[in-house]
Amino acid sequence: MPAMISVRGSASFRAAAMFRPRSVVLLADPGQPETATIARNLTGGGFQGKLRVIGMAVDGMAAAASVEELPDAPDLAVLCLPPDRLEVAMAALAERGCLAAVVPGAAPDLAAISARTGVKALGQGSFGLCVPAIGLNASLAHIAPAPGKLALVTQSAALARVVLDWAAAEAVGFSHVIGIGGNATIGFAMALDWLARDVGTNAVLLDLRRIRNRRAFVSAARAVARTRPVVAIRAGGRSADASGIGDCVMEAALRRAGVLRVSGLEDFLSAAETLARVRPRLGGGPDALRGDRVAIVTNGIGMGHLAADAVLSGGGRLAQFSPESLAAFAMLLPEGWHAGSPLSLGPASGPRLAEATAMLAALPEVDSVVALHAPAAEEAGDVAAEAMIAAARTGGQRAAPVLVSWCGQATAGRQRQAMAKSGLAVFATPEAAVRGALHLARDRRNRAAAAELPSREVLDLAPDRTSVRRILEGARAEYRRTLTEEEALGVLAAYGVPTVPGRRAAGPQEAADAAAMLGFPAVLKILSPDLRHKSEVGGVVVGLSTAGAVKAEAKAMLARVRAKLPEARIEGFLVQRQAARALELRLRLGDDAMFGPWIGFGQGGTAADLAEDEAHDLPPLNLALANQLISRSRTARVMGGFRDHPPVNQGAVADVLVRLSQIAVDFPEIEALTLNPLFADSTGVLAADAHLVMRPEGECGVLAIPPYPAELTRPWRTRAGEVLTIRPVRPEDAETHGEFFHTLAPEDVRWRFFSPLKELSPTLTARLTQIDYDREIAFVASRRRADGRDETLAVSRLIRDPAEPTHAEFAVVVSRSMKGQGLGRHMMERLFEWGRANGVREIMGHVLADNAPMLAFVRRLGFSAKRSPEEEDVMETRLSL
Repeated sequence: MPAMISVRGSASFRAAAMFRPRSVVLLADPGQPETATIARNLTGGGFQGKLRVIGMAVDGMAAAASVEELPDAPDLAVLCLPPDRLEVAMAALAERGCLAAVVPGAAPDLAAISARTGVKALGQGSFGLCVPAIGLNASLAHIAPAPGKLALVTQSAALARVVLDWAAAEAVGFSHVIGIGGNATIGFAMALDWLARDVGTNAVLLDLRRIRNRRAFVSAARAVARTRPVVAIRAGGRSADASGIGDCVMEAALRRAGVLRVSGLEDFLSAAETLARVRPRLGGGPDALRGDRVAIVTNGIGMGHLAADAVLSGGGRLAQFSPESLAAFAMLLPEGWHAGSPLSLGPASGPRLAEATAMLAALPEVDSVVALHAPAAEEAGDVAAEAMIAAARTGGQRAAPVLVSWCGQATAGRQRQAMAKSGLAVFATPEAAVRGALHLARDRRNRAAAAELPSREVLDLAPDRTSVRRILEGARAEYRRTLTEEEALGVLAAYGVPTVPGRRAAGPQEAADAAAMLGFPAVLKILSPDLRHKSEVGGVVVGLSTAGAVKAEAKAMLARVRAKLPEARIEGFLVQRQAARALELRLRLGDDAMFGPWIGFGQGGTAADLAEDEAHDLPPLNLALANQLISRSRTARVMGGFRDHPPVNQGAVADVLVRLSQIAVDFPEIEALTLNPLFADSTGVLAADAHLVMRPEGECGVLAIPPYPAELTRPWRTRAGEVLTIRPVRPEDAETHGEFFHTLAPEDVRWRFFSPLKELSPTLTARLTQIDYDREIAFVASRRRADGRDETLAVSRLIRDPAEPTHAEFAVVVSRSMKGQGLGRHMMERLFEWGRANGVREIMGHVLADNAPMLAFVRRLGFSAKRSPEEEDVMETRLSL
């Protein structure tokens, strides 16, 4: 399949000018503290392009008197200038056509200056930019990074220096080091978009502080994580939010993007060591998808037990060996020893440790091998190390990755360094090696979950949005942001969430009458806008069995509340029919300053806050994501049935989570919505209490993940009179996409994918059906079959270039049975409509030169066509919108 995104030269900002420049100019003030370091690194890096300097003399750099007198426009400018001189310099650069800059110093108004001049910059306080493959070191580094396959994108200059210092000792090289700094204009999204297309980057490390554009970040992170591991660390998250919710929401956002979150610097460096050197094995059955079956081999059983404990406490599994494998290992063991897991060979094992490592790596029941070595008196350690280097290289990606713990320092330190220089993932302790193995497993699971193909089941929602709008507007008219419990339950009921029957009552007698009408036992609740937790003041009583009991309790409740909170406004009572005994759950919709609306799920009831059992995710949710959210909570174990708790209908709970997610999509003016408790048992669910708060008037939440654009769904009539549905693709279309692929003729497949594919792989299917609706659109034309399932008849797709969003690339394929019906033209016209609405000015497409029908088709639509300068058998087609 051809690349769907390309980088082209234009008069506007070019990502290539920033991240792979051919010429660099340093605008320097010698009095700035960053100047000397930046100048030294620029001249000492061996940059392959042109280097010029303005403002001072630097050996190795051609000097110019001003930006205007530069012989040609540089790709990149490094600005070591006081804040008050930045705008003049950036305006002059823009005038010359240089629109990419690095600002390592203070620049408190950088975002505004960038907006006025058009120059996009890394900064303020950027660590700088390193691209070792071309010798570029425009950074504040104390040590030059070596070329390699690891990329570091960081906001912290101190962390960057630590990682570079560690990397130099461990012989780890970098494709890029990008200092985002204050994240004023060039943020994580642009850097990640570049790395997603960079063939020289195999893994990415992220140091996150502040995300400027949540939606662009998640989209770019997902793009890069589709094809390589991405590891993220966040410093200061817990100190900025003592509740920990902000950290949990960030982890949820990273999980949805397929990014591995680690918790500290030690974990960060361990992940870097692992991901820079090893890759998960290819293939494997369903059990291998978890990637957590760790085989341990050691020359000392004590270290083996330490590693085994670390595997189990970290959530991994010890690999279990077949009888045939155990018999093979027996030949490596001293007489009288037995093979097991961990596999201990004894202290004088020498090269046999390496031989056993290679054997373990070849086993299909092993996902990773942790080889442990302790110094031994009767052993040539250097020979054992060389044997381990050779063993770790055997098998390629069909073998399990090998992580080595070469323990000790006096003799082992030198051997460890030699192993690192040879490319092994080597650690000083068993626990560190196990962490690396579990990082591999978590990364594999995260990225697999982000690309998981859901079933074709779609929850059909038919909410009464008009009713919800009326409830919210009624509260606004009364200058209230907080809804009453009755109103909040009404919002849920309008979205199909089962709610406990209830009635509002003005006083004790009315409460008794309402209870008699609803039936017993009854629940009585005080109604007051000033009481967030009614139970704290005795404002909730359950188990009332007669009307007289309800009336008496209502009087007593009024007295209690008035005694404890005399200033509270009392608006009456809510009387409900008491639900049967069931598991109490809490579902929450909240808002995070960095990632926007989130959904929480966990244990409910009055002790929910103390239980600290809440899993988090981001809307929008489908049923697959809702079930994954449930599974991450501790409550999920009880939901399956435990002792006197019968199993819960998890499908009904997932249903409510999807409906709560849709409320967040449809009504972004809602700031918070809590269901607690949601009663759940084997028959279904029942919401008994709810709390809803709106945002201040005029404010709306912005989802980090764009929702499904259902408003783009329309009917369309073919020339034969059949009415089809044309709608955006959704993740649940994975199965129908596969079915559609098998209806295509081999020639259509070759023309569409530039390759004679026999099957759509799960990875490609996920890429085609799980799209970012801000960046791209894919329309499917479908008909409903007699069995109630949809059948796909055509697909059209338009993908915007992240570096140049006004340009987009199209693809279209139509079932042969539908050709001649005008369907292909209509599918393209829908792309044109979406493109115009989203600022696309030019559409292009690659068409095989022998695809005469497609070339004739696009020419009729107004496209021009010319042969690609890069591929002789490909035509480039273009249309201006």
